[in-house]
Amino acid sequence: MTAHSLNSDVDQQPSNTVAPRKEEQRPVGPVITLCDAAVERGGRRLWSGLNLTIAAGEFVAVLGPNGVGKSTLIQVILGALPLIEGEVRVLGGPAGRANERIGYLPQRRSFDPSLRVRGRDIVRLGLDGHRWGLPLPAWWPWPGGTARRATTARVEEVINLVGASAYADRPIGELSGGEQQRLLIAQALAPAPDLLLLDEPLDSLDLPNQAAVAALIARICRAQRVAVIMVAHDVNPILSHLDTVVYLAPGGSKIGSPREVITGPTLTELFGTPIEVLTASDGRLVVIGHPVRCQGHAERHTWQEP
Repeated sequence: MTAHSLNSDVDQQPSNTVAPRKEEQRPVGPVITLCDAAVERGGRRLWSGLNLTIAAGEFVAVLGPNGVGKSTLIQVILGALPLIEGEVRVLGGPAGRANERIGYLPQRRSFDPSLRVRGRDIVRLGLDGHRWGLPLPAWWPWPGGTARRATTARVEEVINLVGASAYADRPIGELSGGEQQRLLIAQALAPAPDLLLLDEPLDSLDLPNQAAVAALIARICRAQRVAVIMVAHDVNPILSHLDTVVYLAPGGSKIGSPREVITGPTLTELFGTPIEVLTASDGRLVVIGHPVRCQGHAERHTWQEP
C-alpha cells in the first residue's frame, strides 16, 4: 500500500541528525547514466538527445511544463518504459535490474480518513510489502524471528530519521498531509536504497511543510549519500538544496545548476517565446512570460503568469 494524501498542516520538524551510511554500502561509479536517450508515449516523442549522469549523494530536480515527460523519465529509470533511442544504466546495469536498491514515492493518492492502519505499518510495507498478510510480531516463537526483529529495528530507525516517532502509532488516515508524507518517505527509505525517486512529493503541501520536507530529503541525500531525483512543479522550495536541474520543455532539454538553467535566455530558447526570470527579495524565482502548454499525459503546468 503506497497511497498518498497531502493536506496543508504544519507538522513536527525532523531531527537534524541523520545517521551516515556505511562506506561499503555506497554505490561505485555513477548511479544513473543516460546517453542520447529518447522516449515516446502514445506515438509522440517526449524528449530526445538526453545526456545525464548522476552520482551518489546528488540532489536532482526534474522540472518543466505539463506533458513533456517528467514522470516518464522516472518510469524509464525504473525500467517500466523502454527508450526508443540511446541507453540508460541504473546502478551499474540495465534499468529495472536493481529496483530493490531504489526507493520510489509515486504521485500522491488518497488515504481514506477511516483507514485504521498505523503509520509504522505503512512504513514496514517498504520492507515486507511484497508478502501477503500481517507480519508476525518480532517476539513470535517461529523461524525467522531474528529477521523480524531486524525489520522492526529498521522500521524504527527510519521513522526516527524522518522525525515521525510522535505519531507513527496513530492511524494513517487521521494524520495530516505532512505527517503522512514523512511516513511515506520513511517507507521508501526502509530498504536503505542507493537511489530515491520522488514524483512531486511536495504537491499540495503548504509552504512551511514544503520547506520542511525538502530540507529533510536534502539531509538524507547528503548524510547517507543517497542519490535523489525529485519531479517538481515549483523549484523554489528545493532551490537551495539542489545540485542539478533537468529542465524538460517542448524545445528540448537543459541540464545544469539551478542558476544556469532557470534563466530568461535559457527558458526563452526552450519555449521559443520571450520569458523573463526575476529574483524576489526572498530569493524565490518569478517567471514572467507565456510558456507553451503541452498536450499529453497528465502533468501539471507550473508557471503562474501575470
